[in-house]
Amino acid sequence: MLIDVHSHFWEYPRDFTADFREQAKRARAGLEVDLTVRYEDYHAACRVPVRTIVFGGKARLSGVWVEDASIARYVAAHPDTLIGFLSVDPTQPGWEKELRDGHEQLGLRGIKLLPMYAGFRPDDERLEPLWRYAAKHKLPVLLHTGTTFVSQAPLECTLPRHIEPVAVRHPEVKIILAHLGHPYEGECVVVIRKHPNVYADISALHYRPFQFYHSLMLVQEYGVWDKVLFGTDYPFTTVNATLDGLQSMNRMLDGTALPRLDEAKIERMMERDTLPLLGLA
Repeated sequence: MLIDVHSHFWEYPRDFTADFREQAKRARAGLEVDLTVRYEDYHAACRVPVRTIVFGGKARLSGVWVEDASIARYVAAHPDTLIGFLSVDPTQPGWEKELRDGHEQLGLRGIKLLPMYAGFRPDDERLEPLWRYAAKHKLPVLLHTGTTFVSQAPLECTLPRHIEPVAVRHPEVKIILAHLGHPYEGECVVVIRKHPNVYADISALHYRPFQFYHSLMLVQEYGVWDKVLFGTDYPFTTVNATLDGLQSMNRMLDGTALPRLDEAKIERMMERDTLPLLGLA
């Protein structure tokens, strides 16, 4: 069974400000992106059985706010296939209570953070209660790393290197860096190689195929295929599109002397039973 570690749920456009929606047009050449989430649409674009980690997100600075109760209801409607993560914005008052309530009251099983979108670094001392809580309760933490279209979201907060102090202080916490840190993939790769419980996902990368090839070649040359997890970033893309992108990487190299990606290792990455790895079995 395929494990998708990176998908979203929200009510669109309700959970986004007008400013966020306007800036999101940069992602599609000036057209508003339809971010409507429907489980039926997600499932229809899965040609193999899938279990899926799903989350919303909280980032007041950028204009996105999805209540954890919405995620819990969505997961409750599909409990055999969905695993819910809570989200907090540690720049906002009451975030520690939201952390506890999301886990203890709503039963959500991991944490999603949006450092760049909310304007904080993951190694900020304000987050120590979060990292201690995650360690105590064995909650995996997935962080957005990489680029965005939101102008007020500071790039400094998204660099993969900022997770290293956390991994040193809390080596038992399972951490996932989203999107291979795009476009800071090299930095992401050296971080996940260095720290045993830090991983990366490949979500939302396949539609830049030549850059994706270079990113996966870094994974291959640094020998960290075992630290890379399958993810989609639905509704931005789908399971089938991501599988197709991964399985067609080498075809664009036909007629060149460029090195090939190891297709057997790509297949093992797609087939990996990620849930026990993250303590979610």
